[in-house]
Amino acid sequence: MDTWDAITARRNVRAYEQRPIPSEDLNRVLEAGRRTPSSMNSQTWDFVVVTDRDQLAALSKVWTYATHVAGSAATIALVAPVVADDGERLVVHYDLGQATMSMMLAAADLGIGTAHSAVADQDLARTLLGLPADRDCAYLLSLGYPADRPLRPLKRPNRRPFEDVVHFGQWRGGA
Repeated sequence: MDTWDAITARRNVRAYEQRPIPSEDLNRVLEAGRRTPSSMNSQTWDFVVVTDRDQLAALSKVWTYATHVAGSAATIALVAPVVADDGERLVVHYDLGQATMSMMLAAADLGIGTAHSAVADQDLARTLLGLPADRDCAYLLSLGYPADRPLRPLKRPNRRPFEDVVHFGQWRGGA
């Protein structure tokens, strides 16, 4: 799949086939995250990969909308340092968003579906993942082969029209 096809095929997948992801494919997805640009090349992230079924079920309880984690073949926890400064925290989370998207596109390229999740219960996440006190689990990225249909470029994505989203030069009309 080329880059544009990966972008147009990628969608949130929350129901997965019960088959493992080959380690070389999982490592490729992780390498995409590792190679992601970060502010001043700080690379403040770490990734914890979870494939154990019981651990995935427990991890799915860190946020109300993380139930898809329990059925995934693997979930990547994106871990970041606990940061007191608001500006620095914004930079760290922007970088984590970029790493997440890099991994999502690499997964789509391999036919692997993904869904992202926030983390509300840091104490539970820290316990399940063995994180030190100076780290938080910022996000989860579940992975697996889609149970409903394979990833293919979407002809009519459910997105706002281009002309409503893109503004050239300055904001124009609309909400």
